[in-house]
Amino acid sequence: MHRKRLVETMTYRIHLMRDRSGAWIARCPDVPGFHTYGRSLRQVRNRVQEALSLWVDDAPSAELEFQYHLPKDWRDVASGYKRARARAADAEAQAQALATAAAFELIDGGQLSMRDAAELLGLSHQRVQQLVSKPRRRLSQRGRRASAR
Repeated sequence: MHRKRLVETMTYRIHLMRDRSGAWIARCPDVPGFHTYGRSLRQVRNRVQEALSLWVDDAPSAELEFQYHLPKDWRDVASGYKRARARAADAEAQAQALATAAAFELIDGGQLSMRDAAELLGLSHQRVQQLVSKPRRRLSQRGRRASAR
């Protein structure tokens, strides 16, 4: 019986930080002596794979985990934005679920036309058509969950 051997992919943690000149420096604590730099984050990330291949044989198949070392005020402003973006995405998902539930209620329960339902919801009739043509059971449950919040 032949067994396939699973090849474990190595993950390298790459630490990125800025130096005094404004360049981004990349280091990897798992590979002593490894470092590279770039004028931008894109440039330094692109150079990491090439530079890593000079130090280790598995660089082409390795997974890279980038860790940014930033001043506290930069971290705070970036994480604040990410939290706000996540809240906005959650609110958008809830609004979509409520729009679907409302479209079903107005069309099925209220016996309105799609155009009338669209006008009441502030949507195009094409969007209302998309909302009500999706599988009803799944969306109705989602709409009820969103309205229960």
